[in-house]
Amino acid sequence: MKNRSSRRELFQWAKAFIIAISLVTVLRIFVFNPVIVDGASMNPTLNNGDCMIVNKIGDVQRFDIIVFHATEDSDYIKRVIGLPGDKIEYKNDKLYINGKHYKEPYLAANTQEELGPVTGSFTLKDITGVERVPEGEVFVLGDNRRNSTDSRHIGTIKMKDIVGKANLVFWPASDMGLVNK
Repeated sequence: MKNRSSRRELFQWAKAFIIAISLVTVLRIFVFNPVIVDGASMNPTLNNGDCMIVNKIGDVQRFDIIVFHATEDSDYIKRVIGLPGDKIEYKNDKLYINGKHYKEPYLAANTQEELGPVTGSFTLKDITGVERVPEGEVFVLGDNRRNSTDSRHIGTIKMKDIVGKANLVFWPASDMGLVNK
């Protein structure tokens, strides 16, 4: 009797362990992904070495911070500025989307007049040769515009290359919290 009870308990523990591992695997593949920020292109919003959770669920919105496959070997983290169909222009360090001016409060800490404009003047057509962000693609920029490889250099990003939205910094503890838009 005692052996049968021990085997049953062992089986229950094994079953619970397998269910837990399966659940974590499914969540990791389909729902979230841990990411470590590498570089200064998103300063001051995100810092080099910040550990984040990337949410793979939901549509990408303007000003979301996303992680995407930039090359076969590396992922980048940037802010979505332009959505499909948008006409993007920077003029006198101001963002215009479809002719409407948008404030960018997340850039406030990067403004140092002696360094010149945070974002140099350009139009989407100047950079990509097209007037509007193509369907199924987004235009992204780093928050540290003077030190960011982004859509100004690599072009628009295909939606299929987006890993997810960066929502939460979990390490270091001093930076822990939700990522602000």
